[in-house]
Amino acid sequence: MITRRVFLRRSASALAAGILVPQVLKSQTLGAAPSDQLRVALIGCKSMGWKDLTTFMKHAGVSCVALCDIDNNILESRADQARKLWGSRPETYTDYRRVLDRKDVDAVIIATPDHWHCLMMTDACAAGKDVYVEGPAAHSLAECDVMAAAQQRYGRVVQVGQPLRSSELWNEMKRIVASGQLGTIARVNVWANMSWDPVRDASQSNAVPQGVDYDLWLGPAPKRAFNAYRFHNSWCQFWDYGGGLIAYVGTHLLDVALAGMNVASMPLRVVGSGANHTVPGNKAETFDNLSVFYQFPKFLMQWSNVGIEGGPFGMNRGVEFKGTDASLVVNDETMTLVPVGKKLEPQSWKASNDAVFDHIGNFIDCARQHRAATACTIGQGAFSAKYAHLGNIAARTGEALVYDPQHHTFHNRKADRLIAPAYRKPWRLPKS
Repeated sequence: MITRRVFLRRSASALAAGILVPQVLKSQTLGAAPSDQLRVALIGCKSMGWKDLTTFMKHAGVSCVALCDIDNNILESRADQARKLWGSRPETYTDYRRVLDRKDVDAVIIATPDHWHCLMMTDACAAGKDVYVEGPAAHSLAECDVMAAAQQRYGRVVQVGQPLRSSELWNEMKRIVASGQLGTIARVNVWANMSWDPVRDASQSNAVPQGVDYDLWLGPAPKRAFNAYRFHNSWCQFWDYGGGLIAYVGTHLLDVALAGMNVASMPLRVVGSGANHTVPGNKAETFDNLSVFYQFPKFLMQWSNVGIEGGPFGMNRGVEFKGTDASLVVNDETMTLVPVGKKLEPQSWKASNDAVFDHIGNFIDCARQHRAATACTIGQGAFSAKYAHLGNIAARTGEALVYDPQHHTFHNRKADRLIAPAYRKPWRLPKS
């Protein structure tokens, strides 16, 4: 099984993609002056969050002053690890709001399940903190808009953890697609075929593990009895907390496709179909088998995922810019030019930089300089996340949809009900 953690680790030699994103600046943090200290806190310590923090700590002048997690077992273990690795033990918290109360926290890393991203990011900005938030940026279309508005309102530095944008292959990919040497690009194919452990029974009530604040883990999500399948590791297979493969991994790859084609608006139409056919008896809600078509004036883009590894060009995941003269095929490890006929010669490239390290370094530099134009702003991260949500909504409704971004509606009652989550009291969806 290839997890997102493996996927993002491999992005150290990945393609970067972005929409109207400036050329990536390499980190200048090595040898940082004492006045350039950045004090960070991590919210969500289990896997991606800990990976992010360890990468932050590779940069000079960064210190970790606080850790926050609703699972005390993970929290205390990570605090002990931090002491062994970096010489001091961060303060520990269960409630993220207590972290935001601290005056000595300059920036927070948000690596929780998706349903918490919006509220934590907006609260952090309101508290005067800069934010590094894992992708997908938000759990819904409405939350994407709320988060972008919060960054503008509070003027904080916010970066989305989509490190493919920080690969040195970025400029070459953009150059090739824009050069015309691929011919007419009529189709862009995006796919991720990855196996997850199936959900066997999410209806049974289990005892909440000792040391876990389950009510706080649910937060704004609907109140439900605890079930291990809905918790650590598999939460992303339930609509309350995640959006399946198209959100978990697809946001990164859709970002590549959209950037390569210079897409800066919503599609003309979205059609999708999804189901769980790979493992008999799988009780997951999100789709392990999903196809989505996005229609544009001059080309079609297709997203595809299935829970069986393997795919076009021998790649489990990738993006193909399919032109009349050649295809450019990209994933987080390689980029290859595949000619049609003998007009062009095959070529291949690999990135030479550590994209994750440089992506985080870019955020650190921007936070120190109070520069909002990070390698992946919240606006850019929210844009690719919206495409993932459009695909899921089209598949869940089974209808061809047109999204009106000006009025934030599909003009379709069934689809409109999926634009914004209903936050559980006392939590409230912030206003955009």
